[in-house]
Amino acid sequence: MFRLNLKIALRNLWRNKTITAINVGGLAIALAAFILVTMYFTYETSFDKTNPNYKKVYVVGITYPEFKTNYTAAPFAKAIKQNFPEVESAGIIKEGSFELTIKNGKNTLFTKNILAVDYNAAKILDIKPENGLVKPEGDTERLNYLSSKSMKILFPNKTDNKPEIVGYGASNSGITGIIAGSIKNNLHSNFTFDGISIASQLGTGDNYDMNDYTIYIQLKPGTDVADLERKITALYRTELLKSKTDKKAIDELKGISTFLDPLSNQHLRPKAGNDAPYKILIALSVLGIFILVIACINFTNLSIAQAAKRAKEVGIKKVMGAYRSQLTVQFLAEIFIQCFVATIFALILAELVLPYFNSLFQIPLSIWYISNDLFWQLPLILCLITIIAGIYPALALSGFKPALVLKGNFSASKQSSWLRNGLLVFQFSIAVIFIIGLLIINAQLKYMRSQDLGFTANQVVYIKNITIFNKPDKFEPVRDKILKIPGIKSATVATFIPGGTNGVNSYTANGLKANIDFVDVDFDYLKTLDLKLKEGRFFSNEFKTDTLNAAVINESAVVKYGIKHPIGETIRGCNIDYKIVGVIKDFKTQGFESPVQPTIYTIRNPCGGYKLQIMLKISENRMADALAALKAQWPQINPQDGEDFRYEFLDELYGKLFKKQEQLQSVFLAAAFLTIFIAILGLFAFAKYITTGRIKEIALRKILGASHLQIFKLINSSFFVMVLIANTISWPLAYILTKKWLETFAYRIELPLFPFLISAALTILLTIITVSIQANSAVKANPVDALKYE
Repeated sequence: MFRLNLKIALRNLWRNKTITAINVGGLAIALAAFILVTMYFTYETSFDKTNPNYKKVYVVGITYPEFKTNYTAAPFAKAIKQNFPEVESAGIIKEGSFELTIKNGKNTLFTKNILAVDYNAAKILDIKPENGLVKPEGDTERLNYLSSKSMKILFPNKTDNKPEIVGYGASNSGITGIIAGSIKNNLHSNFTFDGISIASQLGTGDNYDMNDYTIYIQLKPGTDVADLERKITALYRTELLKSKTDKKAIDELKGISTFLDPLSNQHLRPKAGNDAPYKILIALSVLGIFILVIACINFTNLSIAQAAKRAKEVGIKKVMGAYRSQLTVQFLAEIFIQCFVATIFALILAELVLPYFNSLFQIPLSIWYISNDLFWQLPLILCLITIIAGIYPALALSGFKPALVLKGNFSASKQSSWLRNGLLVFQFSIAVIFIIGLLIINAQLKYMRSQDLGFTANQVVYIKNITIFNKPDKFEPVRDKILKIPGIKSATVATFIPGGTNGVNSYTANGLKANIDFVDVDFDYLKTLDLKLKEGRFFSNEFKTDTLNAAVINESAVVKYGIKHPIGETIRGCNIDYKIVGVIKDFKTQGFESPVQPTIYTIRNPCGGYKLQIMLKISENRMADALAALKAQWPQINPQDGEDFRYEFLDELYGKLFKKQEQLQSVFLAAAFLTIFIAILGLFAFAKYITTGRIKEIALRKILGASHLQIFKLINSSFFVMVLIANTISWPLAYILTKKWLETFAYRIELPLFPFLISAALTILLTIITVSIQANSAVKANPVDALKYE
């Protein structure tokens, strides 16, 4: 019986090759997209899951009235461990502040990220050197490790894991150190690094004014996290009160609290960070599901449309004694065969597309590895789509009444017709949403690329540097040497560059104390970045006091403090009364998603960071020559860096802020294309079924004098109405979704009307073309051929 049913199934599939190809092809394309999305979702949601402490690790962050941050003071970690028995361990991490050069003979390594961790943090985060985790002796000793990849660069022929002596900085620096061994860098973790420095303790001697560290705590099982969060907040306020005597300062502490953020949040949606990656992941997952749903709808629609051809087969089988359950299983088996073949093709397609997908999202996904969750996910998906796409057609086919179908007066039920039409409307509704989404994303990205940023990143070169230039007289000779090179217009140094994160500190002006951004700069900062001065002046060598207590603020800071006439006013921070000498216009240092933050610019800032970021403005026609001259002369210009001259273009660095939105644009482009393609495939087959069913009606109308145009209009009318309904349904949904997406930007376009009109015009045009192509053969056929048997 099984062999007979299999033969019948294969014959039916072969006899209806076009429908089978559309079913299998459409499903394979959708499944390929869904496989990629499933792999990406699994990858993004499994960061750090190999850590045995994964569910017990939390970051301790601080909430200020203006913002949240994961950076806090080192002593607080010790205080937490001493005061709360439910905290099993507490450790701290400090990120490297500059790119360190390490040398072994002629081999040079440029480390972008060296993490300093204490022993407790290494245990909490499961950071294990290949020789095993060893606690350094004493409070000052540190054990330095490099990642396996970094060790391979410095010691390409090394086969053991013994300590090695290396040089730091330029070849002539004379600074050496010991690398204790290598450490595996887990790329599927939030803690990626080129190297790690492990200390017994970090931050000894620091106070609560130095928020440079990230605290990680490991909780004991059964800990009430919300209650502990409240207790840690109370402890933090108590610790801060020890150094406060002013009543106003004490009252301000009431607005400060702490929070605990689980390790599982850190990659996608940290409380103190940007949740754009999480939104992208959810959007991508929804798109993948919708694409698969559309393919299943196609499958269901075409199977229902084919029902009439199988009616007599069902009637005969029922007369011969077949039960409905047996017929249902038979039809589900036929559908399973198609789904299985589609899955094979989907895996092939996914493998072909995977390199482009990995390149777009900068990830290392692979289908063919043993621990891939896809090997158990795919059989579940296959069974699921077989049931979703096949259960209704199987029940409908197996439910035919033998007496009716064998008399030849079978006709599809009204319920089937409504279901077919409803599914087709649903398909096009999703396609319309994707089209509108794509057009609005394109419009927002175009707006972002064309808007005035408030500064000029073009022709600005950012030079990577390890020399600290906090004092202007130290950078002055370096600037003078740089400016002697033809083509270089200006040179400056600062603590932060546009596109990165600024520092935050507390400043008081006009009777108001607030946390605002700070950037420590040098002369010519305004000239190098082509900033716009609103009033007053920028820092100048002509004013000696500029290096002591002068400050420039931006427009947002003026608004923040409510200063009516800022020039000459005082703003106090870090125990210095700064005199405001200028106001610059706001410029978008952190892209379009975040509003411009109130910011103060100073030359002297005891509470600031290291001035390491050298920026040069170079003439476009002299760029290559100037960079070549800089490379050749760098050992004399900046001896501490020596021969290690390296640079990046500021516009490319700033452009990375658009990366996530560009990914979303690419995803919507692919999704819109796939949904339209699959919907058109289904429409083509459905139109063929409808046209074939009305072939005699068309012949009679032609005999009665109907023109080709009238017949085309007749066939297209029902599909035209369905597409109009799809647009009517999808427009409100698309409006709500795109409006919410645009609201994630501080600077955005007004929601335009043209994407809605274009989506309607496009779907209607494609529908008319698709249906007309399929109806063309029926319209041009000789009426005699259709009526000769009557």
